[in-house]
Amino acid sequence: MKFAEFHAGQVLEAGPYAVTEEEVLAFARQYDPQWFHTDPEAAARGRFGGLIASGWHTCAIGMRLMTDAVLHGSESFASPGLGHVKWLHPVRPGDALTVRATVLEVRCAASKPTLGIVRWQWHMFNQSGVEVLDLEATSLFDLSRPAPDTPAAPAPEPRP
Repeated sequence: MKFAEFHAGQVLEAGPYAVTEEEVLAFARQYDPQWFHTDPEAAARGRFGGLIASGWHTCAIGMRLMTDAVLHGSESFASPGLGHVKWLHPVRPGDALTVRATVLEVRCAASKPTLGIVRWQWHMFNQSGVEVLDLEATSLFDLSRPAPDTPAAPAPEPRP
């Protein structure tokens, strides 16, 4: 989507994305090697009763979904950060995740009218409708030039 297509109150949806045990383990071993993300046997005896994905992995899945569905081909170029991020329930192998994003604010920077700003809230849900992630993000858009004409990034390998 282009910046001009965003408006406050707009609801955008993306997904589903099927989470596999293999990717939970691979992400955690690389970036968040805590036992409840990397050791299925120990995790089965832990507080969550099984392996759970890293919260950072959950955020990365949300970013992938929103990039594929909304940001690809836009003028988006950066983010100054998040207002908040909350991991409300664990994500597990076998979950199918979807994102529902609500646009909270769309404006141009007062000091630089070629800088578009979108503030939006992302809610991610599993296949049972349980909310697993709540975050508020700000995205920046460069309106001084056309969006780059880049091919879509290859999608992850399809999974059953």
